[in-house]
Amino acid sequence: MPLIDLMKERHSIRKYTDEQIRKEDLEKILEAGSYAPNAGGGQRSMMVAVHNKELTVKLGRMNMTNFDRTHLVGSFVSKEQPSTIDDPMINNGFYDAPTVVCIFCQDNFMFKTADAFCCMENMVLQATELGIASCIISRGFETFNHVEGGRLMKEWEVPEGYTCQGFVILGYRDGEAPQHQPR
Repeated sequence: MPLIDLMKERHSIRKYTDEQIRKEDLEKILEAGSYAPNAGGGQRSMMVAVHNKELTVKLGRMNMTNFDRTHLVGSFVSKEQPSTIDDPMINNGFYDAPTVVCIFCQDNFMFKTADAFCCMENMVLQATELGIASCIISRGFETFNHVEGGRLMKEWEVPEGYTCQGFVILGYRDGEAPQHQPR
């Protein structure tokens, strides 16, 4: 499929089945992330893949801890794929996706957020090509900014001075594909 068609096919999915993605597909998605453009070619980002539904649910709830909707611009994302913005009853910021990739970057690096989002974009495009649904999720710092988050980072051997910039959630779409938004 030509790249532009792949880009048009990709949607942010927030409704997932319980089916876990194949480990081989996850490895391809991580490889795509590792080949993302990054400032100065420094390869400063670190990906941690969580291929465990129980832990992704826990992380998704941690992502929603202290979520303050009063700072949101706009109040509607999608009827087909509602977000935490649309539905205050959603208490899992990862929408029950069975796999989550956390992107950690060096705190003191000026282009850490840009590097992380390039990495995440590569991953969602690769996921789309593989027939796997995905969504990029923010609130990385907030997800790990407490005792349990620090414990997980230590367990995952995330170096001191790194923070999470965001996530890619992965799984199989539950329901129909969303309609394209006008461009």
